[in-house]
Formats: sequence, C-alpha cells, structure tokens
Amino acid sequence: MATGTDASPFHPDLRLARFLPRTAVTAGNRRLVRAMGSVGAGRAPRKGELVTLPSGARLRVHWPSGAAGPHLPAVLHIHGGGLIIGSARSGDRANRRLADTLGAVVASVDYRLPPEHPYPAPLDDCEAALAWLAEHHRVDSTRVAVTGESAGGGLAAALTARTVDAGRITLAGQALMYPMLDDRTAADPTQPDPPYLRLWNGASNRLGWGLYLGAQASTPPADAVPARRDHLSGFPPTWIAVGTLDLFRDEDHAFAERLAAAGVACEIVTVPGAYHGFDVAEPHASVSIDTTRRLTEALRGMLKS
Repeated sequence: MATGTDASPFHPDLRLARFLPRTAVTAGNRRLVRAMGSVGAGRAPRKGELVTLPSGARLRVHWPSGAAGPHLPAVLHIHGGGLIIGSARSGDRANRRLADTLGAVVASVDYRLPPEHPYPAPLDDCEAALAWLAEHHRVDSTRVAVTGESAGGGLAAALTARTVDAGRITLAGQALMYPMLDDRTAADPTQPDPPYLRLWNGASNRLGWGLYLGAQASTPPADAVPARRDHLSGFPPTWIAVGTLDLFRDEDHAFAERLAAAGVACEIVTVPGAYHGFDVAEPHASVSIDTTRRLTEALRGMLKS
C-alpha cells in the first residue's frame, strides 16, 4: 500500500498524516471537544441566517450570492463528529463556497447530540431540516440533495432511507464523504486497529455508535443504521468518497455495491493513501482539493434542471 518513496502508506500529498493521532475523540475528552465545537453556534453565519427548528436544533442557511427569485436548487449538509461531537458552524466556510459555486441554497443542521439526545433525535432534526428546506418558497423541491461527512454522511444516508419510505420528497441525490454507516465495524474490542488509522479508530467508533443507539444498541431500529437496511431500492443517485486508510473503507464499498445491485446509480471514489477526515485536516493538499472538486461536481450533476 506504499504511495511514497519512503514506503509510507499515506498519500504523498498528506504530509501531516504521520503526526496526527489515531483518534480525535475518546471517552475522556469527548465533553471538552464537544464544548469547543459549540463556540459561536448561536451566531448566524456571514451572509446567511440562523433558523431554529421546533426541537430547538438550529439550521445555518447560506443563500447563494447574487441569486434572486424562487426555484433555487438546495443542499442539506449534515456535519460529522462520530455522532457525538461537531457542529454545523465548522462547515460555514465550505458551505458558503458551495452555495456560491452551485448557485444553490446550502443549509447545515446542528442536530442534537447524544447521550442527552440519542437516536432518533439527531435523525429527527435532520428530517425536520430537510422539510424546512424543501418547503421554502424560494427552493425548487425537485432539486434538493443531501450531503455530509463521516457521521454526517451516515445520517444523510439514514435520512435518505426515511425520505424514500415516506415518499413526500424525492431527493435529487446524496453525496457522502467517508460515511459512517455500520455499527458492526470494529465492534470487537479484542481486535487491534490497523496502525495507519488516523483521527477515528475502533474504540471511538464503538463509543459513537454506543451513545447514539443508547438502550437500543443491541437491536438497532431499522432506520438507525444505514448498512443494516434490508433493501436500498428507490435511493437517488449516490456519490461516495473514502480513503484506502479509513476505518470505514470496507463498509462504504459494501454499501456502494448494494446500491448498484439495487439498480441505483452510484459512483464510489477510492482515494489512495487517504485517512479519515483527510480533507478537513489537510484542506490545501492537492488530493483534498481534487476530492472536494469531485464532490462539488457530483452535486452539480444531481441538481441540474
């Protein structure tokens, strides 16, 4: 799996990889990391607005610069954080850029977090955010896509499943960055992690899923874990990207294969030598820029009229 002249497993563009921790979240630092991420969450984004949903969860809305009138395409963004940390505010810059690049409304939901708000609260907030967006008088409800990274990608897939089942909204597509889809990944604590993991490992995965599923962890509900869904027919066009050194590599590929088998148009981009969250940790690396560009173009294709 060597990608560089020094036989490092990491992509040569990702120069910080060898210095990063194997995980960013532990049972010991979860509360601190979560508190740090919530700073500024109550302030509206620059050139945008802050909407409060009925549950109290907030929606950070980025209107495209210079776009006027109704019938705008829209993207619902769901942030990552292993289901237990993170905030929509961290994506403000990227979502502002995405809104202007696509000429679309981009809204990011600050869903409630466990353990105070386990499943289904986070997914309910995502569903409420999607409804707000699709029903807005300036939005073309036939051109709404969902996107998210890591846990946000998993919640996006779970939301897509709910939307397919409900039949009230027909999504234009879903674009998922290294989505967290399967609670069975690294479920055995006796199995060692591969040495190349960065920013998210098996212990953190067990912590995240455990707090999210709560009392239902032993028998997860049908719509809580996307990889456990028994059928994927009816899903919209899907784009997935995941690195070869990501804990979620195998579950993401398995999900893509199941989508294709169900007749869903699905593209999966495998990024050689990329670790979990590489584009966030090293956004200026050429491989990160290229992957972000491909994500943007995938959304553009989904939203075209």
